[in-house]
Amino acid sequence: MRALVLPGPGVAEVREVPEPVAVPGEVVIDVRRAGICGTDVEFFTGEMAYLHDGHAAFPMRIGHEWTGIVTEVGEGVDLSWRGRRVTGDTMLGCGVCARCRDGRQHLCETRTELGIRGGRPGALAERLAFPARLLHALPGGIDDALGALVEPGANALRAVRGAALRRGDRALVLGPGTIGLLVAMFARAAGAEVHLLGRDEPSLAFPRTLGFDGVWTEHTLPDLRWDAVIDASNAPALPATALELVEPGGRVVCIGLAGSPSLVDSRALVLKDVTAVGVLSGSGGLEGAIEAYASGVVDPRPLVASVVGLDGLPAVLAGTRPDGAGPGPKIHVDITKERTA
Repeated sequence: MRALVLPGPGVAEVREVPEPVAVPGEVVIDVRRAGICGTDVEFFTGEMAYLHDGHAAFPMRIGHEWTGIVTEVGEGVDLSWRGRRVTGDTMLGCGVCARCRDGRQHLCETRTELGIRGGRPGALAERLAFPARLLHALPGGIDDALGALVEPGANALRAVRGAALRRGDRALVLGPGTIGLLVAMFARAAGAEVHLLGRDEPSLAFPRTLGFDGVWTEHTLPDLRWDAVIDASNAPALPATALELVEPGGRVVCIGLAGSPSLVDSRALVLKDVTAVGVLSGSGGLEGAIEAYASGVVDPRPLVASVVGLDGLPAVLAGTRPDGAGPGPKIHVDITKERTA
């Protein structure tokens, strides 16, 4: 089958690789749609931290935002999975440790991460092997575009849950990228008054098209009460900014990751009696994201700027925006383009 392979930093190739096998407890999926995120780009450039701490190594196969159809089931797997449209968790815990048994497989010490950690081949391929216990079935109302947006949506939903927003609360989201915009959408669906902070005016034009009027730069940000501040950026200074801006007794949620350490004054955290929450992965949020998409409460499809085939991926990872791309931040890959060619 065809799959995207990163043989080393700065190189991406579509290659013929061996077909996956449905081993006991797993299924094989025909991948239909997959998304590209910042983590994938960091692997391409060689900047991703896992490459430097031994959790990942070249050559590798990336891709963890996906949807597809189960075509084969391994021993011990319920046969009813065959033919179902699915997506799945990125974090693949061992399934037996205390954290996994407690539903926290995303924190399992020996976990692999699909297309990210531990050599588990990712979803930017025609077919994917995946543990059946971490599959999530998709209802008919969720198309392939939505299916491939479940994983990032689940991350955003967990961030909103971490902010403990009540109807009428005012939330400020730092960073209007894919995750920041998804956070804003889920926060709005929860009944919050949502504002976004971007680097400059051009970065705020697209959020306005999604119906967000409270979009600001640091120079225009109004002096308002922020019941929760959610940092969805990769700027190392913004966690401290979030703590500075949040209302005493409020919540700061960090879902973005900077390339260098962020410094936060714990004295401010204590004296303001602020709750700080960190969010790693969409684990625990996938079902909620699926329900929100299926009901139409949240529709993130406008975030998808362009859909390419596998052959168009190397250029995208190298930073080339596809011809005719819309204003959204997300690029999707239609795997069926190559399968049916």
